[in-house]
Amino acid sequence: MTRRPAPFAALTAGLVLLTLSGCGSEDTAAAPSEAGTAAADAFPVTIDHLWGSTTIEEEPERVVVLGVTDSDPVLALGTVPVAVQPYTFYSETGVGPWAEELLQGQELEVIPSTGDVNVEQIAAYAPDLIVGVSAGFDEVVYDQLSQIAPTLVRPAGTRAYGVPRDEATRMIARALGQKERAEELIAEADAAFADAVAENPQFQGATATVMLPFSGVYGAYLPADARGQVMDELGFEVPAPILAEDTGESFYVELSQERLDLADGDVLVVLTDDASRAVVEGDAVLQDLPVVREGGLVLPDLDLRGAMTYNTVLSAPYAVAELTPLLQEALAATR
Repeated sequence: MTRRPAPFAALTAGLVLLTLSGCGSEDTAAAPSEAGTAAADAFPVTIDHLWGSTTIEEEPERVVVLGVTDSDPVLALGTVPVAVQPYTFYSETGVGPWAEELLQGQELEVIPSTGDVNVEQIAAYAPDLIVGVSAGFDEVVYDQLSQIAPTLVRPAGTRAYGVPRDEATRMIARALGQKERAEELIAEADAAFADAVAENPQFQGATATVMLPFSGVYGAYLPADARGQVMDELGFEVPAPILAEDTGESFYVELSQERLDLADGDVLVVLTDDASRAVVEGDAVLQDLPVVREGGLVLPDLDLRGAMTYNTVLSAPYAVAELTPLLQEALAATR
């Protein structure tokens, strides 16, 4: 079905904080445009997604971003959002360092990533477009947001926080009337990976696990996750024992201390913050893994962790530039 905005007064009384959890129909090709300037024939546009379709009648001017990584393509396409809901490690700035220049000196309103969507708060921003492609809220929240403004969510057949970089960029670009600019951005991100692979043939087929410590265990990311995708695009493969644990129901495999040996390989990348880095460095079981003993442990700083987690058209080149020399050194030590 097509969702059209309705006045906020039409929402039922007593809205509370609610749990967070393509292809459009317009065929006319957009004319060449500069970033931030929509093609003249870009609107109206109807974009299909998980819960039907959303029609955007005219170029949006007040965009609220609820997808944790969606601010990157929005900014790259020339629009500074009114408010964003980023990952918690950018709760102050709202964006990673790779996107700061695109704020054009403007300060973003940052919506805390609490796991909830406060619909009344979103309405107060008076948006004319809500972007939640990289988000996890449910259809009930979507219906309420759609009464405030046209709301964009992930495509059918994708899971929450799992929309591929190119697909998310193209979807958001159509909503902003910037289809051609999207292809340029996608090509630039792809080229960063392609160049790194060409310059480092030793990456091809090497095994690497990306993990995050939490609650006394580790989450080993699968290829469907953004962090896993970064390694995949650089030519690395997830160790077979990790892949064997993939049930298709999650984006990571949980590894207890007794199962850390599944993560052994040519390289081990562990994503930390200030608190968890000390835990990793003091983990005797992890430190005794062959890959770690041989020098294959990579501990990215917080911004590199952020760039890998985002894996957007803006963060991907940053991630490649910062991660490649670390992987070169780690792989040289274990081979």
